[in-house]
Amino acid sequence: MAASITVIGSGPSGAHFAKTLLERGHEVTMLDIGREPDEPLLPDASLLELKDRLEDPGRYFIGNDGSGIVFPSEDGEVYGFPPGKRYIFDEPEGFEVRTSGFEPLFGYARGGMAEAWTAGCYPYDEAELAAIGLPAEAMHRAYGRIAERIGVTGERDDLTGFLPEHDGLLDPLPLDAHSAQIMSVYARKRARLRKMNDGLGVFLGRTRVATLSRAHGGRPACTRLGRCLWGCPTGALYTPSATLDACMTDPRFRYVAGVRALYLETDHDGKVIRVHARRESDGSAYSEPVERVALAAGALASTEIVLRTLARNGQPRPELRGLMDNRQVLLPFVNLRRIGAPYEPDSYQYHLLGMGLADADPTKYVHCQVTTLGTALMHPIVQKLPFDLATSWRIGAALHGALGLVNVNFCDDRRETNRVRLEGGQSEGSGALCIDYSPAAGESARLTKTLRVIRAALTTLGCVVPPGMAHVRPMGASVHYTGTLPISTHDEPLTTEPSGKLRGFSNLWVVDGASFGFLPAKNVTFTLMANAHRIAESAF
Repeated sequence: MAASITVIGSGPSGAHFAKTLLERGHEVTMLDIGREPDEPLLPDASLLELKDRLEDPGRYFIGNDGSGIVFPSEDGEVYGFPPGKRYIFDEPEGFEVRTSGFEPLFGYARGGMAEAWTAGCYPYDEAELAAIGLPAEAMHRAYGRIAERIGVTGERDDLTGFLPEHDGLLDPLPLDAHSAQIMSVYARKRARLRKMNDGLGVFLGRTRVATLSRAHGGRPACTRLGRCLWGCPTGALYTPSATLDACMTDPRFRYVAGVRALYLETDHDGKVIRVHARRESDGSAYSEPVERVALAAGALASTEIVLRTLARNGQPRPELRGLMDNRQVLLPFVNLRRIGAPYEPDSYQYHLLGMGLADADPTKYVHCQVTTLGTALMHPIVQKLPFDLATSWRIGAALHGALGLVNVNFCDDRRETNRVRLEGGQSEGSGALCIDYSPAAGESARLTKTLRVIRAALTTLGCVVPPGMAHVRPMGASVHYTGTLPISTHDEPLTTEPSGKLRGFSNLWVVDGASFGFLPAKNVTFTLMANAHRIAESAF
């Protein structure tokens, strides 16, 4: 029987949850802030061509106010978002967040924060899914369905043991010359690399990305314009707004943009009867009666909505514990065999290769994205060279075709010390959202050991990591937030049933990462889509 479901948020979870509900004949209303980008400029032009063809290229690359410039800093981030993507993250009027040990980002775009993702699609294996609380067989089917829906490229290789196969894979994107050279060396050095990491092995292979190697679902194949960071102008790199566009063609879908959900009104039996929100345009109140509700606003925003709901229901100083995020370390390298070789500006900008470090405990697997620097920003490397700027720039230009970056990702566990809470006034959405985060005990030693193995692996591949350039990103930087409303088989307050229903409420489901009880060392976005599809298919 058809149902009416209200979905809060349009990111990867919300978009795919809504799409599956519509395919099953349900009616869907989506509440969303839903900011939209400007139309892409000169969508046929490469990144270098933009410099010549745009009337004001400086505005495109660094913004009128210079916001696209990342200044040298020992402790700050080395990469920033280009001006064209600031619309995703600029905080709405009246939003207040206070943090300790955590630097979060919040997304307000039509399509959520994944409008700025790097398209990595990494399925979790059985051990990782079990640690989260997700059924492996159902998730395996869901991975295949999402891959068929969005287009995921990849192939069977040495990473398949960590990235289980599923239906729907397209042929991988063509490798640039630098990536191909690394894989050529790996083919000769596999035996030695598999003895590293205390004998557990270092493995290299093709990363899986939601960027098309051929036309699929009305989107064209990647034409390698080198504009990935600034936003794919053709739609070859998937973002959730594409799925939202598909939802908009269904007469059973109603999209309410420009509102920020604040809290849920419930009756005495724990049934949600109304969503209360605030219009972004003028700050006025907005409310929507509901039959069933799904939280898909992103883990932190969904957590905030639950906390404000608890506060409205009389719970003093509510808090939710167990927040998780992937620790990331950026490791620049120079491929000695490529010194003096030209770089390829007309190439896919993001990672084409992946590196995996096995562990005796499969949930402690370490995943790395290996990016060769074509049109990707190289100034973070240049600014750390021990020379004056002019000399560093000349050296950087000579090394451009040999430069690469390894993004090292670590898993995270739920800990009671990591919490999200409300502070101050709690009526009508007032008061600050407070986030406290402390790393796991022994993290520093684990990072040191892991980076030592990766440096040795790169040396075996003919690459060197310049000393002093490893950058440990702050917690919150990966934007892979999970854990505050965890899946549990035990009937505990404010935990999520495997079906997605939140305990304590009779008609409320959690379909984003807030429900995950563990965070593997892989980009979470693909699993968010798959789990949202699973819940929509099994619970409605």
